[in-house]
Amino acid sequence: EVHLVESGEGLVQPGGSLTLSCAASGFTFEAYTMSWVREAPGKGLEWISAISGNGFSTYYAESMKGRIATSRDNARNTLYLRVNNLKPEDTGVYSCRFLMGTDYWSKGTLVTVSS
Repeated sequence: EVHLVESGEGLVQPGGSLTLSCAASGFTFEAYTMSWVREAPGKGLEWISAISGNGFSTYYAESMKGRIATSRDNARNTLYLRVNNLKPEDTGVYSCRFLMGTDYWSKGTLVTVSS
């Protein structure tokens, strides 16, 4: 059974940084491109990053380039997202996902950027 479980900061001050992790199990992690998405209050779902199975290729939303980095540790079946210089508009529920026939999503973790 596929499981995706995130962990990371909840409340962060503007200008700060956060690192989220997504622990995966139940599938061959290194075989799949993994993505991060977020949903801000009152807004739709936004794709923010992706990383290839071997970690050699990364892709970022234009709106966040320069502030984010995604990485993975295939030995630990874990995906990471680092966001720097956080802004209040970065507040939202962050989820990791991948496609293996079915679109698999984690439950999501709420990140609140506020002073």
